[in-house]
Amino acid sequence: MKKDTLQPKTRAPRNKTLSLIPSEIPHLKAEILTAEDLKLKAGDLSDTVQLKKTIDDRVLNCDIFEGLKYIPDEYADLIIIDPPYNLTKNFNGTTFNARSDSDYDKYLESWFSLVCSKLKKSGSLYLCGDWKCTASLQRVLEKELTVLNRITWQREKGRGAKSNWKNAMEDIWFAVKNPDNYFFNVEAVKIKRRVLAPYKINGKPKDWEESEEGNFRLTYPSNFWDDISVPFWSMSENTDHPTQKPEKLYAKLILASSREGDVIFDPFLGSGTSAVVAKKLGRHFCGIELNEEYSLLAQKRLDLAENDKSIQGFSDGVFWERNTNR
Repeated sequence: MKKDTLQPKTRAPRNKTLSLIPSEIPHLKAEILTAEDLKLKAGDLSDTVQLKKTIDDRVLNCDIFEGLKYIPDEYADLIIIDPPYNLTKNFNGTTFNARSDSDYDKYLESWFSLVCSKLKKSGSLYLCGDWKCTASLQRVLEKELTVLNRITWQREKGRGAKSNWKNAMEDIWFAVKNPDNYFFNVEAVKIKRRVLAPYKINGKPKDWEESEEGNFRLTYPSNFWDDISVPFWSMSENTDHPTQKPEKLYAKLILASSREGDVIFDPFLGSGTSAVVAKKLGRHFCGIELNEEYSLLAQKRLDLAENDKSIQGFSDGVFWERNTNR
């Protein structure tokens, strides 16, 4: 970690962005596992029981290929992957460079089959991307799994484009190992939407409910999501990670495709959203992250989740559409 990253940034009084404080670094470092820690604690790589004891509910701060050695085959019920997109992006001093489509395919193939081996036979996998790399994601997915759907979510953030359409969408590919045997709980991911033109039969609401807060209807989710708020400075989940995913976004994936007590694995953990949401929702987790600062931020968020189980936009067991003060 660079020395200057240990100093908390100066923030405006209302800015809730999470930062690392130098005094808490030793404690957080003791909680994450480095490559050296894994070598010392995991022991025999063929001992699945010991491996699980070592990695369950832990952040692994190491290279993906090193970390995958310690993940038992068929370990995870659900895998969520948010890899570097095919863009030039600086991740806290490590730059991922854009490349040709064929070279990006090779990059994905270098680790994707290894990750898939960690998925249970009845497991599900979600793979994130944008419009530039989504074709590559589909190609690599179809070599290993059965693709069931592609979710497109509205990422309403960033400046407009003068000579092109503003890029305000991202994709999440949904795939499984066995299309005849996988878990999906649609009841857990219904959206509570306002009813603007309430319809009644015999004076009673038709497929909606009246409340002091207004009129609402529970609706089945589609593969287009327009109810997501990207983390920003006034949200306590926000960090300085440049491509952080919203907790609400991952909550939908985890509730739909896992049960309480299941294991969620993320090989590109970043600042920890998948692990944090898994913990808040009563799942186990394991994540691999190369960058030390991001690993420490993930662990800090996990520690905070011990006492704060809230997820913006999700309350009372349902997801609320945006701008409903939830």
